[in-house]
Amino acid sequence: MTVTVRFAPSPTGHIHIGNARTALFNWLFAKKHAGRFILRFDDTDTARSKQEYADGIQRDLHWLGVRPDVTVHQSARFDTYDAAVERLKELGLLYPCWETADELERRRKIRLSRRLPPVYGREALKLTDEQKRAFDDEGRKPHWRFLLPNFKADPFAPERTEVHWDDVVRGPQTVDLASMSDPVLVREDGTYLYTLPSVVDDIELGVTHVIRGDDHVTNTGAQIALFRALAAEPPAFGHHNLLTTVSGEGLSKRTGALSIHSLAQEGIEPMAVCSLAVLIGTSESVSAVRSMDDLAERFEPSATSKSASKFDPAELQTLNRALIHAMPFEEAKDRLAALGVAGDEAEPFWLAVRGNLDRLADAASWWRIVQEGPETKPVFAAEDAAFLDVAFDNLPPEPWDRMTWKIWTDRLKELTGRKGRALFMPLRIALTGREQGPELADLLPLLGREGTLARRP
Repeated sequence: MTVTVRFAPSPTGHIHIGNARTALFNWLFAKKHAGRFILRFDDTDTARSKQEYADGIQRDLHWLGVRPDVTVHQSARFDTYDAAVERLKELGLLYPCWETADELERRRKIRLSRRLPPVYGREALKLTDEQKRAFDDEGRKPHWRFLLPNFKADPFAPERTEVHWDDVVRGPQTVDLASMSDPVLVREDGTYLYTLPSVVDDIELGVTHVIRGDDHVTNTGAQIALFRALAAEPPAFGHHNLLTTVSGEGLSKRTGALSIHSLAQEGIEPMAVCSLAVLIGTSESVSAVRSMDDLAERFEPSATSKSASKFDPAELQTLNRALIHAMPFEEAKDRLAALGVAGDEAEPFWLAVRGNLDRLADAASWWRIVQEGPETKPVFAAEDAAFLDVAFDNLPPEPWDRMTWKIWTDRLKELTGRKGRALFMPLRIALTGREQGPELADLLPLLGREGTLARRP
C-alpha cells in the first residue's frame, strides 16, 4: 500500500501559515513514508471559488517546497458525486428534509429546554407523501441528510454508537454517533457541502491518511460512517492542533492574515515558514531547519500538543536571520546575482555580510556600499576629522587580507592613543556610512586600498 495524503484548500483566498501547517504535515508525512501527495481543490462553491486563488495556492505551495504528485478540482467531478448521492438514496441512507433554518433553531431550543441533546430529531422521516407533495407545491426544495447508523431498528430511538479510531496525531479517539445530528450532504439548491465530495474523492483517489486541523475531530465519526455506507474502508485520520494569533484569534484566508504570499513578499525564507509552521506546538524545539529532508527527519505527528498554539510573527524574523546567517554561498548565488551581486567578489562579499542581514535582499544595499561608498557622505566633528586624516595617511600597503584591519588599527592606536569606540566608529562611518554592519576586517579586502582611499572625508 502506497501512503497517499491530500491537502484540500478551498480557492477562496490566499492560504496562511495555519493552512501551510496542514499542507506541510501531509507533505512531510508522505516524504517519511515514500508516499504520494495530492492537491485537491475543494471548489464546489463556484460562486466564491476563483482561479486566481487556485493559481496563488499552487504558487505558494511551490515556494514552500511542496510539490504535488496529483492535482484535482472537485468542480470537475460533479458526476461522480451525483452517482454517490443516487447510491445513498437507493440504500435509504439519504433522506429529504424541508425544515427552514428558523424551524430548526426553534426545535433546537425546545430540545435544550427539555434537557435533551440539541440534535436533529429526524422529523422529516415521519412526513407522509401528501405532506411532501404539499412542500413541493409550495416551491420548497429539500435538503438531504445522511442517516447515521446510531440505532438498531427504530431511527427515532438512537442509542450510543461509538466510532473509534487511532488518530495519527492525538492517539485513540471515540465519537458517539448518537450525540450528533444527521449531517446535511446536499443543500436545497442541489450544491454539496464539504462531507460527501471529500469522502467520495478520498475513496476514488486512494487516500490512506487524512491529516487535518483538529476542528474536524467531531466530523470524523460521521465521515467514517459515510465511508462504510459507500462500502469503503476509512483511511487513517490525524488531527493536529490549530495556530492562532498571539491574541488567540483564529487565522483566516479572507482577511489575508499572515498569508504565505505576503510573507514571501516580505523576504521571509521558505524554510523559516516551514520550520515554524511544523515545529510550533510540538515537543520539538522551534529552530531554523535548513531543508525539507532535515525537517522530515524531525517531524513526528504524535509529538503535537492537543491545545492550540499561538503564532508570533517575531519568531519568523528570528528563524529567518538564523537561516540567512548560515546560508552557504552556493545556495544564495543565483538570488544574489538577481540583485546584481556577481563576479569574483560575490562569494567573499556574501560571507562578509550575511551575518548582518535580516533578509537576503538586504545584501543589495551593502553591495552598493562596497562598490560605490556610503549612501550619503558622512560629516565628522573636527576632532574625528583630524583622526581620520591620520588614519588615511597611514593605510597599510597592499596586498590586503583579513589581517590588514588589525595591522591598520594597531598602528593608529600607537599614533593617536585612541582605542575602542573612539577608534573604530569614525573608521566604520567613513568606510560604510553606517554605525553597524559587517566586520571591517572582512570588508576591508573587498574595498581594497584604492577603494578605501576614495572614502577619505
